[in-house]
Amino acid sequence: MKSNTLRVGIAQYAPKWLDKKGTLEVIEKALTEAADQGVELLVFGEAFWPGYPFWLAYMDGAAWEVPANKALHAHYLHNAVDPENGDLDPIIAQASALGISVYLGIVERPQDRGGHSLYCSLAYIDASRGLCSIHRKLQPTYDERLTWAPGDGHGLQAHPLKGFKVGGLNCWENWMPLVRASLYAQGENVHIAVWPGNDFNTRDITRFIARESRSYVISASSLMRREDFPSNTPYLGDFIEKTPAILANGGSCIAGPDGEWILEPQTGKEGVLVTDLSLDRIYEERQNFDPSGHYSRPDITRLVLDRSRQSILGFGDADI
Repeated sequence: MKSNTLRVGIAQYAPKWLDKKGTLEVIEKALTEAADQGVELLVFGEAFWPGYPFWLAYMDGAAWEVPANKALHAHYLHNAVDPENGDLDPIIAQASALGISVYLGIVERPQDRGGHSLYCSLAYIDASRGLCSIHRKLQPTYDERLTWAPGDGHGLQAHPLKGFKVGGLNCWENWMPLVRASLYAQGENVHIAVWPGNDFNTRDITRFIARESRSYVISASSLMRREDFPSNTPYLGDFIEKTPAILANGGSCIAGPDGEWILEPQTGKEGVLVTDLSLDRIYEERQNFDPSGHYSRPDITRLVLDRSRQSILGFGDADI
């Protein structure tokens, strides 16, 4: 590929729901398929590994002491991603071998927060530099707060990639104007927006962010249908009785720096969706508007970003 061109892919698949090992196999297969098409950056949807907590909306998620919800939450914890114990290592190794950088939505079980709470996180793995950041969703949305904890600003980073700068947010974080602005100010010009699925989420905001930032916006979503739920899911029969046939129809799409579609929302389609991005198109659109450059007024308004990794515990052990 040319130095001013980036070939990107969106992995629009259904995960092996709440199955860490099974979903890893889906990820590895998608990476291989993307490599065969010359993809340099591959993006997966929100919480793809091991899946979105759909049961919260259908199983009285806010009710106290419900056995089914407790069992599903425990199952979720067992299958969550633990980066500190090496869960991301196989993907890092494969991405390096294939020369593909990756944005991957994960349900993270971090040891620096005790290892018993879950975070909706977005990991960036660079083909050359390995794991570069893990962004924990700042504010889980509505019923998500019953299973995901709020994150911090540590992963709000824009990363260099072939002359481009890539950064990303989870789902409704993309509606948070100051959070978007923090990435724009770091030079982001390819914005990654990850979603659990459904084109009603991606159709409007993808073009809006692209036009506001004069950047490419890649919205990556997953699929989820009744038949995608594994047989070992706790209370599967009760869950299926209450769910629609399709819980996530995809809706992955890409908008250009002028806010127009490059790839319109794709629904019901499984596979790697591939597009080439041109750095020149970003530069062209920045002539008349640049939100952090010539069209900003830092003498009047400025933004402060705290990128510290929050933890309840600091160690001050004396030498023994």
